[in-house]
Order: sequence, then C-alpha cells, then structure tokens
Amino acid sequence: MRMTKWKPTGLALAAIAATVAVAVPSAMAQRDPAYAAARAAGQIGEQPDGYLGFATTPTPAIRALVQDLNIKRKAAYTASAQSTGSTVEQFAFTSGCNLIAKTKPGEKYQTPGGAWKTRDASPPERDARCP
Repeated sequence: MRMTKWKPTGLALAAIAATVAVAVPSAMAQRDPAYAAARAAGQIGEQPDGYLGFATTPTPAIRALVQDLNIKRKAAYTASAQSTGSTVEQFAFTSGCNLIAKTKPGEKYQTPGGAWKTRDASPPERDARCP
C-alpha cells in the first residue's frame, strides 16, 4: 500500500481548527496536579502529532498519566474528526499545531525534526503545514 503525505486544504484547516478549540479543552479538563507538575518539571511536553510525549525518561506514574491523557485525547480527536469529515490523524496533527503554539515559556515541546525544546519567549518551531 502506498502512503501519501496529507496536505491540508484551507477549508479543511478551518473546519479542524474550529473544532479543535472545542475538543481539546474537554480532553485537557482531565488534568490533575501530577500532570501540571510533570509539565512544569519538563518531563513531558506536546508533540506535533497532537499527543503528549516524554522529554525525559518517565517514571511508571508519569508513563501511566500520559498514556491515560493520550487515550482521552484520541477519543476526543476521533469524535471531532468524524464531525469535520477529516481523519483522526489529520485532526490530531492540527491539534498538535495548536497545542504547541499555546505552550508557555519554560514548557517542553517537540520540534518537527523530533528534538525536544524548552519554549522561550519566541514562537515555537512548528511544522510548515500548521495553520
């Protein structure tokens, strides 16, 4: 099977971006103090694919927390993708773009090349396909 690279159209991006504003906060509502502490400590961060990743080697508790949050994110992305006519991967990618853009100075995020960076006052590095 031949895989093609997804290139979002303007209309698809607009629909996805509008829905991301609704879907991601509901998934993020599942946060707990351990999430905030791991994020502040630079142990976890946002990835371009719309999911959380490990910027450092995780403890079993942090691994379980991130896995749980990523399951909730995927469920939210799946529901929202269906309503926008996009795939889960397309919706997750656009969410990743937005979540990385919303990181605050001091928080970790993963660049399109796969490197983990700590956000400073400048805009984060994002995929060229981001809206």
